[in-house]
Amino acid sequence: MAGSCLKGRFLSLFDYKTEKYIVAKNKKVGVLYRVIQLSIIGYIIGWVFVSKKGYQETDEAIQSSVITKLKGVSVTNTSESGLLVWGPEDYVIPPQGEAVLFVVTNFLETPNQKLGYCAESPKVLDGHCRVDRDCDKGKMVVAGNGIMSGRCLRKDENSNGTCEIYGWCPIERKFKPQGPLLTNAENFTIYIKNFIQFPKFKFSKSNVLETSDDSYLKKCRYDEELHPYCPIFRLGDITQRARYNFQDMSTFGGSIGIMISWNCDLDKGYSHCHPQYYFTRLDISVSNTTIATGFNFRHARYFKNATGESYRSLFKVYGVRFNIMVHGKAGMFSIIPTAINVASGLALMGAGAFFCDMVLLYLMKKGNSYRERKFEDCRYDKQHRSTDAEFSFSFSKYLGASYERGSHQFQLHTVTPIPHCSVLSKPVAPHYPPRHPVPQLAY
Repeated sequence: MAGSCLKGRFLSLFDYKTEKYIVAKNKKVGVLYRVIQLSIIGYIIGWVFVSKKGYQETDEAIQSSVITKLKGVSVTNTSESGLLVWGPEDYVIPPQGEAVLFVVTNFLETPNQKLGYCAESPKVLDGHCRVDRDCDKGKMVVAGNGIMSGRCLRKDENSNGTCEIYGWCPIERKFKPQGPLLTNAENFTIYIKNFIQFPKFKFSKSNVLETSDDSYLKKCRYDEELHPYCPIFRLGDITQRARYNFQDMSTFGGSIGIMISWNCDLDKGYSHCHPQYYFTRLDISVSNTTIATGFNFRHARYFKNATGESYRSLFKVYGVRFNIMVHGKAGMFSIIPTAINVASGLALMGAGAFFCDMVLLYLMKKGNSYRERKFEDCRYDKQHRSTDAEFSFSFSKYLGASYERGSHQFQLHTVTPIPHCSVLSKPVAPHYPPRHPVPQLAY
């Protein structure tokens, strides 16, 4: 018995099951179903495949190298430095950076500093004193310019003073510039050479336009309409495209982001892959009351006089810092993402059909009637698994009974179990073979 049960379950693995479909003559649900179908088809074709190119395999792990070169000359004339001519080797710091460069537009100079003793600046709070014991000998002045010598320098006994320090003297006195000194800096040009590679597709390219005109780079300037692929930019145009004025930034400095975006459809070919440039200012806070705007730092130039004594000139430089950022994505046709997106669309179709079923069965007025026809409960009842104990004699043309005169052979008819099917618990009467009257036989 157990073996036959296991055998039956094993053989049931090879049964094929199919769904039962019911056509519901309901125009409202039918229109809703078609609208959902058309919406899903429009989403898959229009958004997934056309707009987002869901049929492509993508690579966003872009490898990039940036090389920059600036050109331009400016002249300054100050009481500390005199007449100076500034070239790229003077105003570009560092000469070759890693996708970052700083262009000097303004500066404050403290010339001919020498190591020695002098008074600390009154703007340094930790350097204030009234007596000598306020200045601990050998202690560094916090945010100051040197080390305390132990003396308090005052004009008279009734006034406050500052501690004497050992450091580079004279100390820096000027703290804020009045206006930009390199006024011609907005006409400087920057040449940005960018090499990129998408390793997944073994695709590499440069942002320099491939042309047979050797003088193209000498006469072109970047313009979105006239020269969108020219890699030479005027500094004033960069800040203008970032919606800021270069002269306003020149006094206290700032930070500009240059974004190079590569969005390449490799199915169209090598010649259709070009960069796009975007510009934005990076040092602007959401709050307009911030005191941290601008960009500046200090550096020194050291030299010795005729007697061998060491001197330096301290420069507090202001300028515009350019951050060059490269990002991109490449795509190429692949059967795997195509199949995945098609399968997703078919799954959405099934979800739409399920939603319409819920509307039809539970939200419509005739939902009970639809549920009676959609759901059936089919089973075998034990009460029908009995053998009809009645013997019947019939002719072979009616019941197929085996009858031979003299041998009295009869065939026993048993009732075959009929599946008892009900629609929502409404039983259907089982079907039995027709009963025939037993003929009177003469012996």
